[in-house]
Amino acid sequence: MRRTLPTAFCVLAFSFCGCGSAPASQVAGWWGGAWSCKIDGRPARMKWAAVDDSQTTCDGNICSSTSGARWSGSFSDNGSRWVKLTNPRSGTQGGLYFQHADGNKWYLAKPVSNRAVGWTTWNRQRYPLSCWR
Repeated sequence: MRRTLPTAFCVLAFSFCGCGSAPASQVAGWWGGAWSCKIDGRPARMKWAAVDDSQTTCDGNICSSTSGARWSGSFSDNGSRWVKLTNPRSGTQGGLYFQHADGNKWYLAKPVSNRAVGWTTWNRQRYPLSCWR
């Protein structure tokens, strides 16, 4: 005797198997890519790349997956080693707030003619930051 599965089960199973991850290239943001910068007058470089941020969680034999992407940033001050930039978020006027690996807050206004101007902080003092392509 042949058993058939209820239609609802087939649809549910298909929806779990038919999901693909969204490509990181679909993440929007003017800050993506490589930048040349000046931080308090010193030469520096900054780069932002969209990376896959898909996640799978399981509870016993039941697993669920989400697909997504996020920004991964890093900064090199005057040729020093690259350090992480974290927590990028858009400001109300299109600028970018983010944090340096040491926890200090940074900001870049939305670029005008491929040049973004803003600030960094160190020991609660603000210092100028400008970046261009």
